[in-house]
Amino acid sequence: MMKKMSISTSKTSLVLFLCQIISALDVPLDSKLLEELSQPPTITQQSPKDYIVDPRENIVIQCEAKGKPPPSFSWTRNGTHFDIDKDAQVTMKPNSGTLVINIMNGGKAEAYEGVYQCTARNERGAAISNNIIVRPSRSPLWTKEKLEPNHVREGDSLVLHCRPPVGLPPPIIFWMDNAFQRLPQSERVSQGLNGDLYFSNVQPEDTREDYICYARFNHTQTIQQKQPISVKVFSTKPVTERQPVLLTPTGSTSTKVELRGNVLLLECIAAGLPTPVIRWIKEGGELPANRTFFENFKKTLKIIDVSEADSGNYKCIARNALGSVHHVISVTVKAAPYWITAPRNLVLSPGEDGTLICRANGNPKPSISWLANGVPIAIAPEDPSRKVDGDTIIFSHVQERSSAVYQCNASNEYGYLLANAFVNVLAEPPRILTPANKLYQVIADSPALLDCAYFGSPKPEIEWFKGVKGSILRGNEYVFHDNGTLEIPVAQKNNAGTYTCVARNKLGKIQNEVQLEIKDPTMIIKQPEYKVIQRYGQVSFECIIKHDSTLLPTVTWLKDNDELPDDERFLVGKDNLTIMNVTDKDDGTYTCIVNTTLDSVSASAVLTVVAAPPTPAIIYARPNPPFDLELTGQLERSIDLSWLPGDENNSPITSFVIEFEDALHEPGVWRYQTEVPGSQTTAQLKLSPYVNYSFRVIAVNRIGRSQPSEPSEQYLTKSASPDENPANVQGIGSEPDNLVITWEPLKGFQSNGPGLQYKVSWRQKDVDDEWTSVIVANVSKYIVSGTPTFVPYEVKVQALNDLGYAPEPSEVIGHSGEDLPMVAPGNVQVHVINSTLAKVHWDPVPLKSVRGHLQGYKVYYWKVQSLSRRSRRHVEKKILTFRGNKTFGMLPGLEPYSSYKLNVRVVNGKGEGPASPDKVFKTPEGVPSSPSFLKITNPTLDSLTLEWGSPTHPNGVLTSYTLKFQPINNTHELGPLVEIRIPANESSLILKNLNYSTRYKFYFNAQTSVGSGSQITEEAVTIMDEAGILRPAVGAGKGYSEILFATSPVMHTVRPTFYKVQPLYPRIRNVTTAAAETYANISWEYEGPDHANFYVEYGVAGSKEDWKKEIVNGSRSFFVLKGLTPGTAYKVRVGAEGLSGFRSSEDVFETGPAMASRQVDIATQGWFIGLMCAVALLILILLIVCFIRRNKGGKYPVKEKEDAHADPEIQPMKEDDGTFGEYSDAEDHKPLKKGSRTPSDRTVKKEDSDDSLVDYGEGVNGQFNEDGSFIGQYSGKKEKEPAEGNESSEAPSPVNAMNSFV
Repeated sequence: MMKKMSISTSKTSLVLFLCQIISALDVPLDSKLLEELSQPPTITQQSPKDYIVDPRENIVIQCEAKGKPPPSFSWTRNGTHFDIDKDAQVTMKPNSGTLVINIMNGGKAEAYEGVYQCTARNERGAAISNNIIVRPSRSPLWTKEKLEPNHVREGDSLVLHCRPPVGLPPPIIFWMDNAFQRLPQSERVSQGLNGDLYFSNVQPEDTREDYICYARFNHTQTIQQKQPISVKVFSTKPVTERQPVLLTPTGSTSTKVELRGNVLLLECIAAGLPTPVIRWIKEGGELPANRTFFENFKKTLKIIDVSEADSGNYKCIARNALGSVHHVISVTVKAAPYWITAPRNLVLSPGEDGTLICRANGNPKPSISWLANGVPIAIAPEDPSRKVDGDTIIFSHVQERSSAVYQCNASNEYGYLLANAFVNVLAEPPRILTPANKLYQVIADSPALLDCAYFGSPKPEIEWFKGVKGSILRGNEYVFHDNGTLEIPVAQKNNAGTYTCVARNKLGKIQNEVQLEIKDPTMIIKQPEYKVIQRYGQVSFECIIKHDSTLLPTVTWLKDNDELPDDERFLVGKDNLTIMNVTDKDDGTYTCIVNTTLDSVSASAVLTVVAAPPTPAIIYARPNPPFDLELTGQLERSIDLSWLPGDENNSPITSFVIEFEDALHEPGVWRYQTEVPGSQTTAQLKLSPYVNYSFRVIAVNRIGRSQPSEPSEQYLTKSASPDENPANVQGIGSEPDNLVITWEPLKGFQSNGPGLQYKVSWRQKDVDDEWTSVIVANVSKYIVSGTPTFVPYEVKVQALNDLGYAPEPSEVIGHSGEDLPMVAPGNVQVHVINSTLAKVHWDPVPLKSVRGHLQGYKVYYWKVQSLSRRSRRHVEKKILTFRGNKTFGMLPGLEPYSSYKLNVRVVNGKGEGPASPDKVFKTPEGVPSSPSFLKITNPTLDSLTLEWGSPTHPNGVLTSYTLKFQPINNTHELGPLVEIRIPANESSLILKNLNYSTRYKFYFNAQTSVGSGSQITEEAVTIMDEAGILRPAVGAGKGYSEILFATSPVMHTVRPTFYKVQPLYPRIRNVTTAAAETYANISWEYEGPDHANFYVEYGVAGSKEDWKKEIVNGSRSFFVLKGLTPGTAYKVRVGAEGLSGFRSSEDVFETGPAMASRQVDIATQGWFIGLMCAVALLILILLIVCFIRRNKGGKYPVKEKEDAHADPEIQPMKEDDGTFGEYSDAEDHKPLKKGSRTPSDRTVKKEDSDDSLVDYGEGVNGQFNEDGSFIGQYSGKKEKEPAEGNESSEAPSPVNAMNSFV
């Protein structure tokens, strides 16, 4: 029940709203009329809602209003009556509500702070102003504070805080120095929105004592200054670069609320070195175009006039070379109330209805409240004609006492809107405000507008009459405007005369007469023509006009759209312009303008000045347009047109083309009428009824067509019944029970008269029925409902207008709507032709059961399961369509050895009929697809293991597999083919007794009982004899282990006769590394044709240096890299020379750490043998010298420690001081110590080696000689070792020096 009442109320509101639109009065802005009519008060001027005043000046609170009688004014302050008479400082301006509070004579502005509201009242109601909050401006001083100097390291960030005093309104902040010069700002140094000064990074030039923050208070025109701030920047080298960090805002996210229509300001300031650059984006959208601006070096994003669509997440990104940081600001746009429909003043007459509508929006949605004469409507005096419905007040049958001023208040937490709108109930007889006997003059064929401004309450009805006793004007020849104006769209001579406007309402009647005169249009019948004139010659332009005799034309000549030069050479005659003694500067365009008080026409021509006399040659050009068109012999269906031809420009006119315009139906569109020979200047033209004709003529010669002539006068033919009927009539049903009749409507000039309509007729064909007809207008379609399904109909459409019918139309055959077929095809049969093709037959359905146009048959078929796998899968139905009344079709693309189902359906224009029962059929076996994969693994010297997968599509029962293989030699020739038959249930095979290091090519396929399927091929290589090759074992770097491959008995022997094949693409894989201290063993696997040479490339891992390259013999698959640095990571890869880009992937290994000693077998090196021969002689000499000195009893120290250098090569003798090391003769029974050369800095490095015997000595100094005997260190004098290495204070022993070469 409540729902029904709501609907009823809304309908009532709509009806009343429409009534208000129809009957509410607009009061014309006529000063005399406004002085006579009573009117409730209207506020015309008031102070702003938030009114901040200068406390040193008088306070003026504005309130101006108008009304009849003039309103009186009163004020409230802080919600209570403000008695002006009791305060000597407050006065109200005469005939105004504006208050003046005298502050300059002793008053204090703070005493008058508060909320003020003005009321303007007369006998018709009361209007109120906004709540005006009056507050004096404040500009307080800065609080004193002790500011410590800021000591900042170069490159660090810095924030100088301003913290201005809180003023009203807030001050404007800026930074200056002691000399009152603004501090320069940049991407590095800038002022934030809060007034603080931010340094992204400080530089030495930032050191100064006078950083001063100023606050300017505009209302009081005062500036306050903060104490100077000192900044001292100290330098540290180097300055550390830092990635960005946000100084403001802090954190990763923040929120911001802004009001609709305001300016949105978002700020991001970042610290960092180098100075970060700020970029702004909106997540999930674009920054609004034309409203987005970047300020403060892109640190501030400014969006003006924000709306709810600007809500979202805005991200600022600060970036420098070291990184980036971002901050997301979630912006929510709220809205103070704003008007959708503000209430408008309403003028009603007694007994009329109307509405006041107050609609506002905001975020959150504002609440709407009403007041009447400033009082909440709930407690205002009751008015039985008034009903409040939310945002609408509905007035019914108002009386004069219903006049009042209503206030609408829309408010939410962000503000409010207050609007006054009065309801003024007036009872006034009609008044016509247009002056009597006003004269209107218009040009023929132009619109004529006759005014009849009026007022009355109730709103008067307006009628127009021609002549004093003429009948009321009606019809399509006139347009009647709501403001009383009468429009004649195409004024003709016969429209001239006296017109009477009559205004009447229930309180009276009044009339007024106006006069209309129709004038002939002004025409230029001889236009100025293009001229080429010799310099210093004379030229003349003609401009002959034709005009209404009652109008006085004025002719003006222009040059290049400007006044003629002030030169006596230019002579202006009655109908021409003559230029004497032509010069080059006279070149240009000359225009003749003819003006009357009612119209204006113009024509132009170009003057070209040439230096030499023009060569006497004939200039051919298109003809000039015809002119002076005249209509005579006007009849209903014909008229005579005559014209004068323009200049033919030395090429005879061959024909004239006549075009017409229908100003009534297609204004501005010119259509072809006829064409006449060039010798003819008159033509009789056939006309159609009800067309407002204008004609123009185009002349044609051998060069081309002229410009069209000026249009002729207009001629409106009389109306007649239509001559033709609509074309393209069709009858097609869109639903099973309807018939849609469509046609191509007549064009405007085909209507032959007003009131064009169509008579639509239909009847069922082959049934003795009468025609059923309807008459429609302004449509091109009619739907006949309740028809039987798909039956033929005879259809015809006849045109008619206010004067009669067109000739009888021809009939067309259509059909009512189709419905889905009722019967499925029967006797469906399937004939399987082969494993992938079947033929399906069916019997046709009866045509009556089709219930529509038979379009064909659809065959749905799908695979149920594969007979070889017995596994069901997702059913994917396929559809084949066979057009027309076909009863068979082929089903291609079937899968062999599968079970299928199908059904058949008949199809018409509506859709498909029911399906026939599913028919099951099976396809026979076929050949299988290739095996899903063939993989060859576990290569040995004479065997390979083959693994394979069954075919993806077996297409039957697999019976066996066939394997064929043959060898390939180094020249890519094929050997004899060996064939093996394998049972179908096998999935692997080991081939034995193959040749080692031989490449084989394999061909593999599957068979069913039907035959062999497609084959898959693969190649593999048996490995070479690896008896002497060391392979890296699990503990790479600790030594090597041997990998052995077992052989199997011979299964097949291949003795090839070779054939040429294409070379295979090679590859290198499984690169492995066994690393020691200074060398590494690299091994790999190679697949492909034999190749001459491999190479190994290596380098330090992570280094940008070029790769080092070592060449390897092509028959080997390993290589030893020597001379590596201990404890270093290396990268390595293997490639084949001659094949560009063919190499393995990279491998990384690390050499072992250095050891105290290394035993490297270099005895086989040739250079070493030669060196030893030379050294042996030196040792013999030294032994003799030592023996002699020993016999003398000398005691010499031996150097305490020797270097165990990792380099396997023997180093030459030290030559820096030219001495030999000394030795002690005290214990000469011990063998000499063997060592290596000590580095130049005399330090000893300890190295590790897995094959060293140092671990068996006693400490780092104990060593073994080559024969295994222990060598100790001896010295006749014990010395304390230095802290920085193992050095002796005496000269080195010559024996030890020589031993370093052994």
